[in-house]
Amino acid sequence: MKIVVLDGYALSPNPEENPWTPIETHGETVIYDRTPKELTLERAKDADILLTNKTVLNRDIIFSLPKLKYIGVLATGYNIVDTDAARERGIPVTNVPSYGTDAVAQFAMALLLELCHHAGCHSDSVRQGDWVRARDYCYWTTPLVELAGKTFGVVGFGAIGRRTAELAHAFGMKILAYNPRPKDPLPFEDFRFCSLEELLAESDVVSLHCPLTPETRGIINAERIALMKKTAFLINTARGPLVDEEALAKALNEGRIAGAGLDVLSKEPPTADNPLLSAKNAIITPHIAWATLEARRRLMKIAGDNIAAFLAGKPTNVVNGL
Repeated sequence: MKIVVLDGYALSPNPEENPWTPIETHGETVIYDRTPKELTLERAKDADILLTNKTVLNRDIIFSLPKLKYIGVLATGYNIVDTDAARERGIPVTNVPSYGTDAVAQFAMALLLELCHHAGCHSDSVRQGDWVRARDYCYWTTPLVELAGKTFGVVGFGAIGRRTAELAHAFGMKILAYNPRPKDPLPFEDFRFCSLEELLAESDVVSLHCPLTPETRGIINAERIALMKKTAFLINTARGPLVDEEALAKALNEGRIAGAGLDVLSKEPPTADNPLLSAKNAIITPHIAWATLEARRRLMKIAGDNIAAFLAGKPTNVVNGL
């Protein structure tokens, strides 16, 4: 059984701290740090099992790999694989759910707290000598925001959205949630499901935790941003294309919302002309919410377990109905 990992660097930049053992135990394993588009077919041609994180596996590639029996996505989101094409060929596609629930929820709150306090900005100011030169014992260069009593709106109420809402509630926030099929509400008096429009209009913080689908692409657009409070923050740790970036940058620059904390963009790495890179009060991090060592180790183990289950004839975490 030959296993090919097309883009393993992000999961294990240092194999000593996060070894590939859970994968390697199942067969001959070839691991590439990264695979350019033009090399995908060449590197994958002899694979029985193909693992990918962000390397696209489209219909043409899937139908050009006669030996391929299994595709494993080293992430929760699997939009980079043509799952319909894989199903037509009888190839199960699996993902790794829930490995990063705590890590992503924690990071969403970190972005929110940075918008509230700009701790990094104030630390830089102190290092530049501003406190040494100050006439008073304290100063601040941005508004400081308290979360208690405010409303936190969660768009998408799966495991990560739910965990993020729990953390927000621990800060004393009221919780609104939008989910197309509401279920399993949080046991808090100040929690309720509502429409997306109601959530946007009432929330002081809007946090995105939904998958990228044709229905959710651009779910935060100019029309919906217009529903938000001028004092509201937008947090996105899910997928960049959920947001119309031109519309968000324009709203930030015109002061129609107060700030955004973004760990994902529509194109990654972004192009230099992405309007959000120069937008006012936009905190942008390089898609690292998932990447704690603890979460990456869980991901590696579950990916190995997925392969073991497939080889045993009882595949788990299958996302394309096989």
